[in-house]
Amino acid sequence: MYLTHITQYFETTVAEHPDRVAVHDGDAAITFQRLYERVLAVAARISQQIEGRTGLVVAVHLPKSLNAVVADLAILYSGNAYMNLDVKSPEQRLLNILEQTRPALIVTEAERPSTLPPGVGRIWALPAAGPDLDGEERAAVLAVRERCIDTDLLCVINTSGSTGTPKAVALTHRGFIDFTEVVCEAGLVGKGEVVASLSPAVFDIFSFELCMLMARGATLVLVPESHAAFPVRLLELMAALRVTFLFWVPTIMVNIANMDLLARVSLPDLRMAWFAGEVFPTAKFNYWRAMLPQTTFANFYGPIEITLDCLYHVVQRDLRDDEPIPIGKPFRNTAILVLNANDEPVRPDQPGVEGELCVRGSSLAAGYYNNPEKTAAAFVQNPLNTAYPEPVYRTGDIVAWNEYGELVFRGRKDTLIKHMGYRIELAEIEHVAVNTLKLAPNCCALYDPERKRIVLVCEAASPLPEKELRRRLGEVLPRYMVPSVYTYLPEMPRNRNGKIDRQFLKEHIDTLSFAKGSAA
Repeated sequence: MYLTHITQYFETTVAEHPDRVAVHDGDAAITFQRLYERVLAVAARISQQIEGRTGLVVAVHLPKSLNAVVADLAILYSGNAYMNLDVKSPEQRLLNILEQTRPALIVTEAERPSTLPPGVGRIWALPAAGPDLDGEERAAVLAVRERCIDTDLLCVINTSGSTGTPKAVALTHRGFIDFTEVVCEAGLVGKGEVVASLSPAVFDIFSFELCMLMARGATLVLVPESHAAFPVRLLELMAALRVTFLFWVPTIMVNIANMDLLARVSLPDLRMAWFAGEVFPTAKFNYWRAMLPQTTFANFYGPIEITLDCLYHVVQRDLRDDEPIPIGKPFRNTAILVLNANDEPVRPDQPGVEGELCVRGSSLAAGYYNNPEKTAAAFVQNPLNTAYPEPVYRTGDIVAWNEYGELVFRGRKDTLIKHMGYRIELAEIEHVAVNTLKLAPNCCALYDPERKRIVLVCEAASPLPEKELRRRLGEVLPRYMVPSVYTYLPEMPRNRNGKIDRQFLKEHIDTLSFAKGSAA
C-alpha cells in the first residue's frame, strides 16, 4: 500500500498489538488500544475547535509527556501539522515563534494557559480522558485523511535561533514516511522496540519516535528530564525497562563514557544505538562500542532542513581514536552533491578533496513556514541542472571522501577562517584537541578577527597549563593553526538543540579571553 499519511501505519499496529504498552511516562503507562481511542477522541475535539479545517499548524505548549504524545497524534488525525513548543522558553522567544507561524490553535493544559505570552492566539486546554467516539464519529475522524496528500505538512520544528528569530522548518508526511520505511527495510529498526526517548519534544528525533510507535509498535519510555543531569539514573531506568533502542545527541553519551557508567550499569537488551546532531568524539564512541558488543551503532547526519537525516553510516569496522566517524551514504529517494567553490562536483575517487554538501530529494523540508525570503535563499536551484526547476538545500557543511569511499564531516563553512594567509578549519583544531590529544572532553576553537588570533575554549574544572597545551598541539598542528589564547569553562554552554553554543561563545570572546583564571 502506498502511504500518503503517517497515521495510516497506526491502525495496523493497534490491531496487531492492542494490549502492548505504547508509552511509559513515569508511573503511568498506556496500551496501544487505549492510546488510539484517546487520540481519536481528542482529534475530534480539535477539529471542532478549528471548524473542521485542515492543512493548518496547531501548536502544542505541553511538557514532554503522555499528554504531548496524545496531542501530537491527535493533531495529525485532524489533518493538521503539530508544532511543539518548549515550555521553558523565554516569553519573547515564544512570542517570536507564535507571531511568525500564527497557529490556528494552541493546545495546552488547564493550568498552563497563563504561562503563555498574552494575545498569542486561541488557546485550548487538553481535556481529561473522556468517552470514546461512537462508530459514526470515529469514521468521520478517519475520513479526514482522505483529503490529505503526502506533501502536506506533518510538523513544524523551530531552529535554535541563536542569531535572531528562529526559523520554522516545515516537514512533510512524505519525508517521514520515506525515512521510516528505509530504516525499517535496512534492519535498523525492529518491531516492538523499547525506545529510551530522551530528546525534547521540540526535536525532530521525538517526531521520529512517534513514527516508530505508529509504524513498528515501539514502546516509548519518556525519560524524565532530570535524568540527563544524573545519567546513572537514566541507565538504571533503561536496564529496568529493558530498552532495546536509543537515538540520542552524543553529548549525554560522552558524559556516560567520561564517568565510565557502562561499567556500573549493564544494558544487555540494547540492540541498536543511533546518534546524530553533532560530532561524536571517536574515543568516547569506542568506549560505548567496547562496552556494548551486542549493540549495532549508526551515525546519522542531516540538518533540520532535511527530514531527520539524509545520510547514515552503520559502524562495522574498527575506528582509531583519532579517526572521524564517517557520516555515510544517502537514504533512498535522497541524493547528495559535494560541490567545490566553483560548484563543480567532488567525486568519491578524489579522497581528501573538500566540498560543500548539498541535498536533493523527498527528504527536503517544504521550506520555512511563513518565510518565503529565507526559503528562497536556502533552498536553491541545483547548480548542476539547468533544464528544469529542482531545489537543493545547501547545508553549509564541508565534507570529503575518505580512502574507503565514505563521506567524512570536516566542519562548517562558517568555521572556515583565513589566518596568517592560510585557510583554516576550526573544527580540525577541535578534533585534534579532543580526539587525538584528549586534552579535554570538549573544546571549541574561535577566531578573534579584531586581534587576528585563535582562541581555544576547553571544558575543564580548573585552568589548564598553557605551555603544555601549546606544546602538545604544536606537535600535531602546523604553527599557524596553534591557538594563541587558551581559556576554560567548567561546562560548555549548550543551545536548545544540545550542541555547543558557538554563537554565544563568539559573542563573549573578549570575556572568555580575559576571564579570571584563564590560562592565557
